[in-house]
Amino acid sequence: MAAPPDPSSVRIPGDWRHFDVRANGLRFHAVEADRGWLGDRPLVLLLHGFGEFWWAWRHQIAALTDAGFRAVAVDLRGYGDSDKPPRGYDGWTLAGDTNGLIRALGHTEATLVGHADGGLVCWATATLHPRVVNRIAVIASPHPRALRREVLRDRGQRSAFLGGFLRNQLPRMGERHLTRRDGAFVEQYFADRASAAWQRTDEFTDVVERNRSAIQIPYVAHCSLEYQRWAFRSQFRPDGIRFMELMNRRLHIPVLSLRGHDDPFILDHLVAAGHHWADHMTYWQIEGAGHFAHEERPDRVNERLVQLLTD
Repeated sequence: MAAPPDPSSVRIPGDWRHFDVRANGLRFHAVEADRGWLGDRPLVLLLHGFGEFWWAWRHQIAALTDAGFRAVAVDLRGYGDSDKPPRGYDGWTLAGDTNGLIRALGHTEATLVGHADGGLVCWATATLHPRVVNRIAVIASPHPRALRREVLRDRGQRSAFLGGFLRNQLPRMGERHLTRRDGAFVEQYFADRASAAWQRTDEFTDVVERNRSAIQIPYVAHCSLEYQRWAFRSQFRPDGIRFMELMNRRLHIPVLSLRGHDDPFILDHLVAAGHHWADHMTYWQIEGAGHFAHEERPDRVNERLVQLLTD
């Protein structure tokens, strides 16, 4: 039996530099463009989604740096080469991670960009730590209250969302499902959610292989599922009820919400419902993209992100 991948395997070489930053009691692996000193530029913090790692933002790091910003992609708690504690996957702690990262990187505020679970962290941080967030962009990531409401009320969204989500609540069984057969789950996960056009490219094959490897890094499967387990179990506990109460606040900062037009997992009306919690939300669908719009159509997504940052 082959040895599991080393966490350092996600330190992929390229036109960027890898470094570690300590925040909220943990060590986070971070990546930014290798362009010399960028600390005097406005910070854009990039937060990946479930089953991925910082590599998901490879197209955005260069584009946002070229546009005059300091774009930093991180491996979230429990992923890649960041620390993997056994707990801390609740909404408060994840928002605290982001708040701490902004300050540890030497900034007093930042724009947050997140995909899927990373987008939920954006919503939570902007709500719970409003002083450090000047705008957010979320991709395939509805507001947490909208997600809960629509999963309960809408049969189509419930069918799209709950199948694997509920299966992954089972201890150990979920972890085995993610890692067996050399991480084959990841290939199916991407194939079920990505556009048909992207799946025919060499880049898709590369993305799948890198993420199949990353999910097999020791403890990553468990930690990634803990995000989902807290989100589900907390609905029936006082901490989850309190979190949802706190999230019932309107944001007064600019919010950009993006969704791949062909995303079968997060449906159109669910993403559009974010207007109820944001005074200044702009919503765009990205043609020719599925669930991973920032990877499938980086040109269109980068255009929207730069527009948000420079308006």
